[in-house]
Amino acid sequence: MTDAFLPYGRQSIDEQDIAAVTNVLRSDYLTTGPAVTKFEEDIARFTGGHHVIACANGTGALHMVSMMEGLDENFSVIVPDITFLATANGPRMNGANVIFCDVDGDTGLITPALLEACIDAHRDKNLRAVFVVHLAGQPCDMPAIARIARANNLLVIEDACHALGARYQDEAGRDYRVGACDHSDMATFSFHPVKNVTTGEGGAITCISEERAASLRAIRSHNMTRHPQEWQNQDLAFDANGNPNPWYYEAPAPGLNYRMCDIQAALGISQLQKLPEFLEKRHQLAGIYNGALENLPHLRPVPQRKGTWSGMHLYVVLIDFEAIGKDRAQVMQELRQSNIGSQVHYIPVSCQPCYHDIANPEARPGAQSWYRRCLSLPLFPAMTSKDVLRVVDSLRRITET
Repeated sequence: MTDAFLPYGRQSIDEQDIAAVTNVLRSDYLTTGPAVTKFEEDIARFTGGHHVIACANGTGALHMVSMMEGLDENFSVIVPDITFLATANGPRMNGANVIFCDVDGDTGLITPALLEACIDAHRDKNLRAVFVVHLAGQPCDMPAIARIARANNLLVIEDACHALGARYQDEAGRDYRVGACDHSDMATFSFHPVKNVTTGEGGAITCISEERAASLRAIRSHNMTRHPQEWQNQDLAFDANGNPNPWYYEAPAPGLNYRMCDIQAALGISQLQKLPEFLEKRHQLAGIYNGALENLPHLRPVPQRKGTWSGMHLYVVLIDFEAIGKDRAQVMQELRQSNIGSQVHYIPVSCQPCYHDIANPEARPGAQSWYRRCLSLPLFPAMTSKDVLRVVDSLRRITET
């Protein structure tokens, strides 16, 4: 009997999730209803975020943040070279100049030292923000990064799309949750099907500032306001007696429809109830991988930073492809022949044609080192220890020299 195909990531949906969505489909609200508010409240409880703004997807969250902070052609933002396109595209689509920062070649993370070097090299570029990516779910050194950013008057925006449920400690051993924004201005999340919980497509922003939250909610829905105290066109907004016209609304600036619908939110509410279980299972599976891979030459798991508890969105190994005498495409193809999926996270964004005019990929050796060696193996809650050992056995056979 042929073993079932193991993708690198997959959603975990049960009857409780299906029932939650069905209940919304039978309700009065498919969008702009109470499920979205409930989902935001649940995310706030889980992350410790003061304000949560649910939206259409993680990319939309990054774009909304860029719009709200006015990250336009007058400013430059720092983005790690190893990340998904969206981290750079969000501010770039709003006009900002993107400056790519190198990453640690073994973790793929931006580090305090690399951030300082990037800031020093680009002080003439009117730097305004740094986007910090918790790659694969592993938190960066947020206390140190925040100190550097504040000293240079930079906003700190966490791209936490991999890191729902992640935690980290400061030098004194105090615990922090990713999304609480203790060391950032805002954090963004994604609920794509391969993430730790899913809403199908969906995203969210967390922040401490009530003013930022209000602005983000407006941007999410066409930047439209129905609050009479904010209206500017007095002759259109009010009747002859000075009463607000009941149909009236205004848009002081252009906005977009980045709303999450209630169908998505209902699935998210149900999924969040299982998040602690999902995270525990991901960590258990990663532990089995770590033990089983110990004696494989030319291959090692990505090291985990001390004082962190990863969201464990991805399980990435670093492979010396030259030493095993096979390139990555060949390894991936041979895994596929064994019904095992894999993926590369990520191609350095500076290698993309749309960034060739502003970036030299070879200027960031850490990012190049990570890219040359990284491979993401299957990791999702429905996997078993037997599945993990099957992946490792296949890797052992494929990488033997």
